[in-house]
Amino acid sequence: MGILSLSALIGRRNAPDPSHPGIRNWYRRLDKPSYTPPDAVFGAVWPILETSMAVGGYRLLRRTPSGRRSASIGLWLATTGMIGGWTENFFRKHALAGSATASGAILMTTAAYVATTHKVDHVAQQTAVPLLGWLAFATLLATRISQRNPATGVQ
Repeated sequence: MGILSLSALIGRRNAPDPSHPGIRNWYRRLDKPSYTPPDAVFGAVWPILETSMAVGGYRLLRRTPSGRRSASIGLWLATTGMIGGWTENFFRKHALAGSATASGAILMTTAAYVATTHKVDHVAQQTAVPLLGWLAFATLLATRISQRNPATGVQ
């Protein structure tokens, strides 16, 4: 579960909240679509999604070792690690286009995780379905923000 904790810490380090005024001000100045959720929604959703993924990962680790289980764990680790990396690219490096692409990659990795995990542990699979939905929305949002702010170094 160390990767999950590290990803959450990286995400927290890059959060556009009052404890990070530079990141917060930069994010607020971006031209965002009207369907962008309020900041409080992001703060409420991510802990739920991360907890759900932790439960899924824990369940997988308790399953009998097999090739499918190993593949599922690998995809779980990749998904979890990529999420933390995304926040670093978007919020700290202001790499909007790269972040939109990375968001799509995380979505695809999570979809592979859901598909692979089905035959290993159905509950673990279901813990990732909300993340899959959120990532589909987040990929759309990141893509639109990138398109609306072509100068990635918006200050």
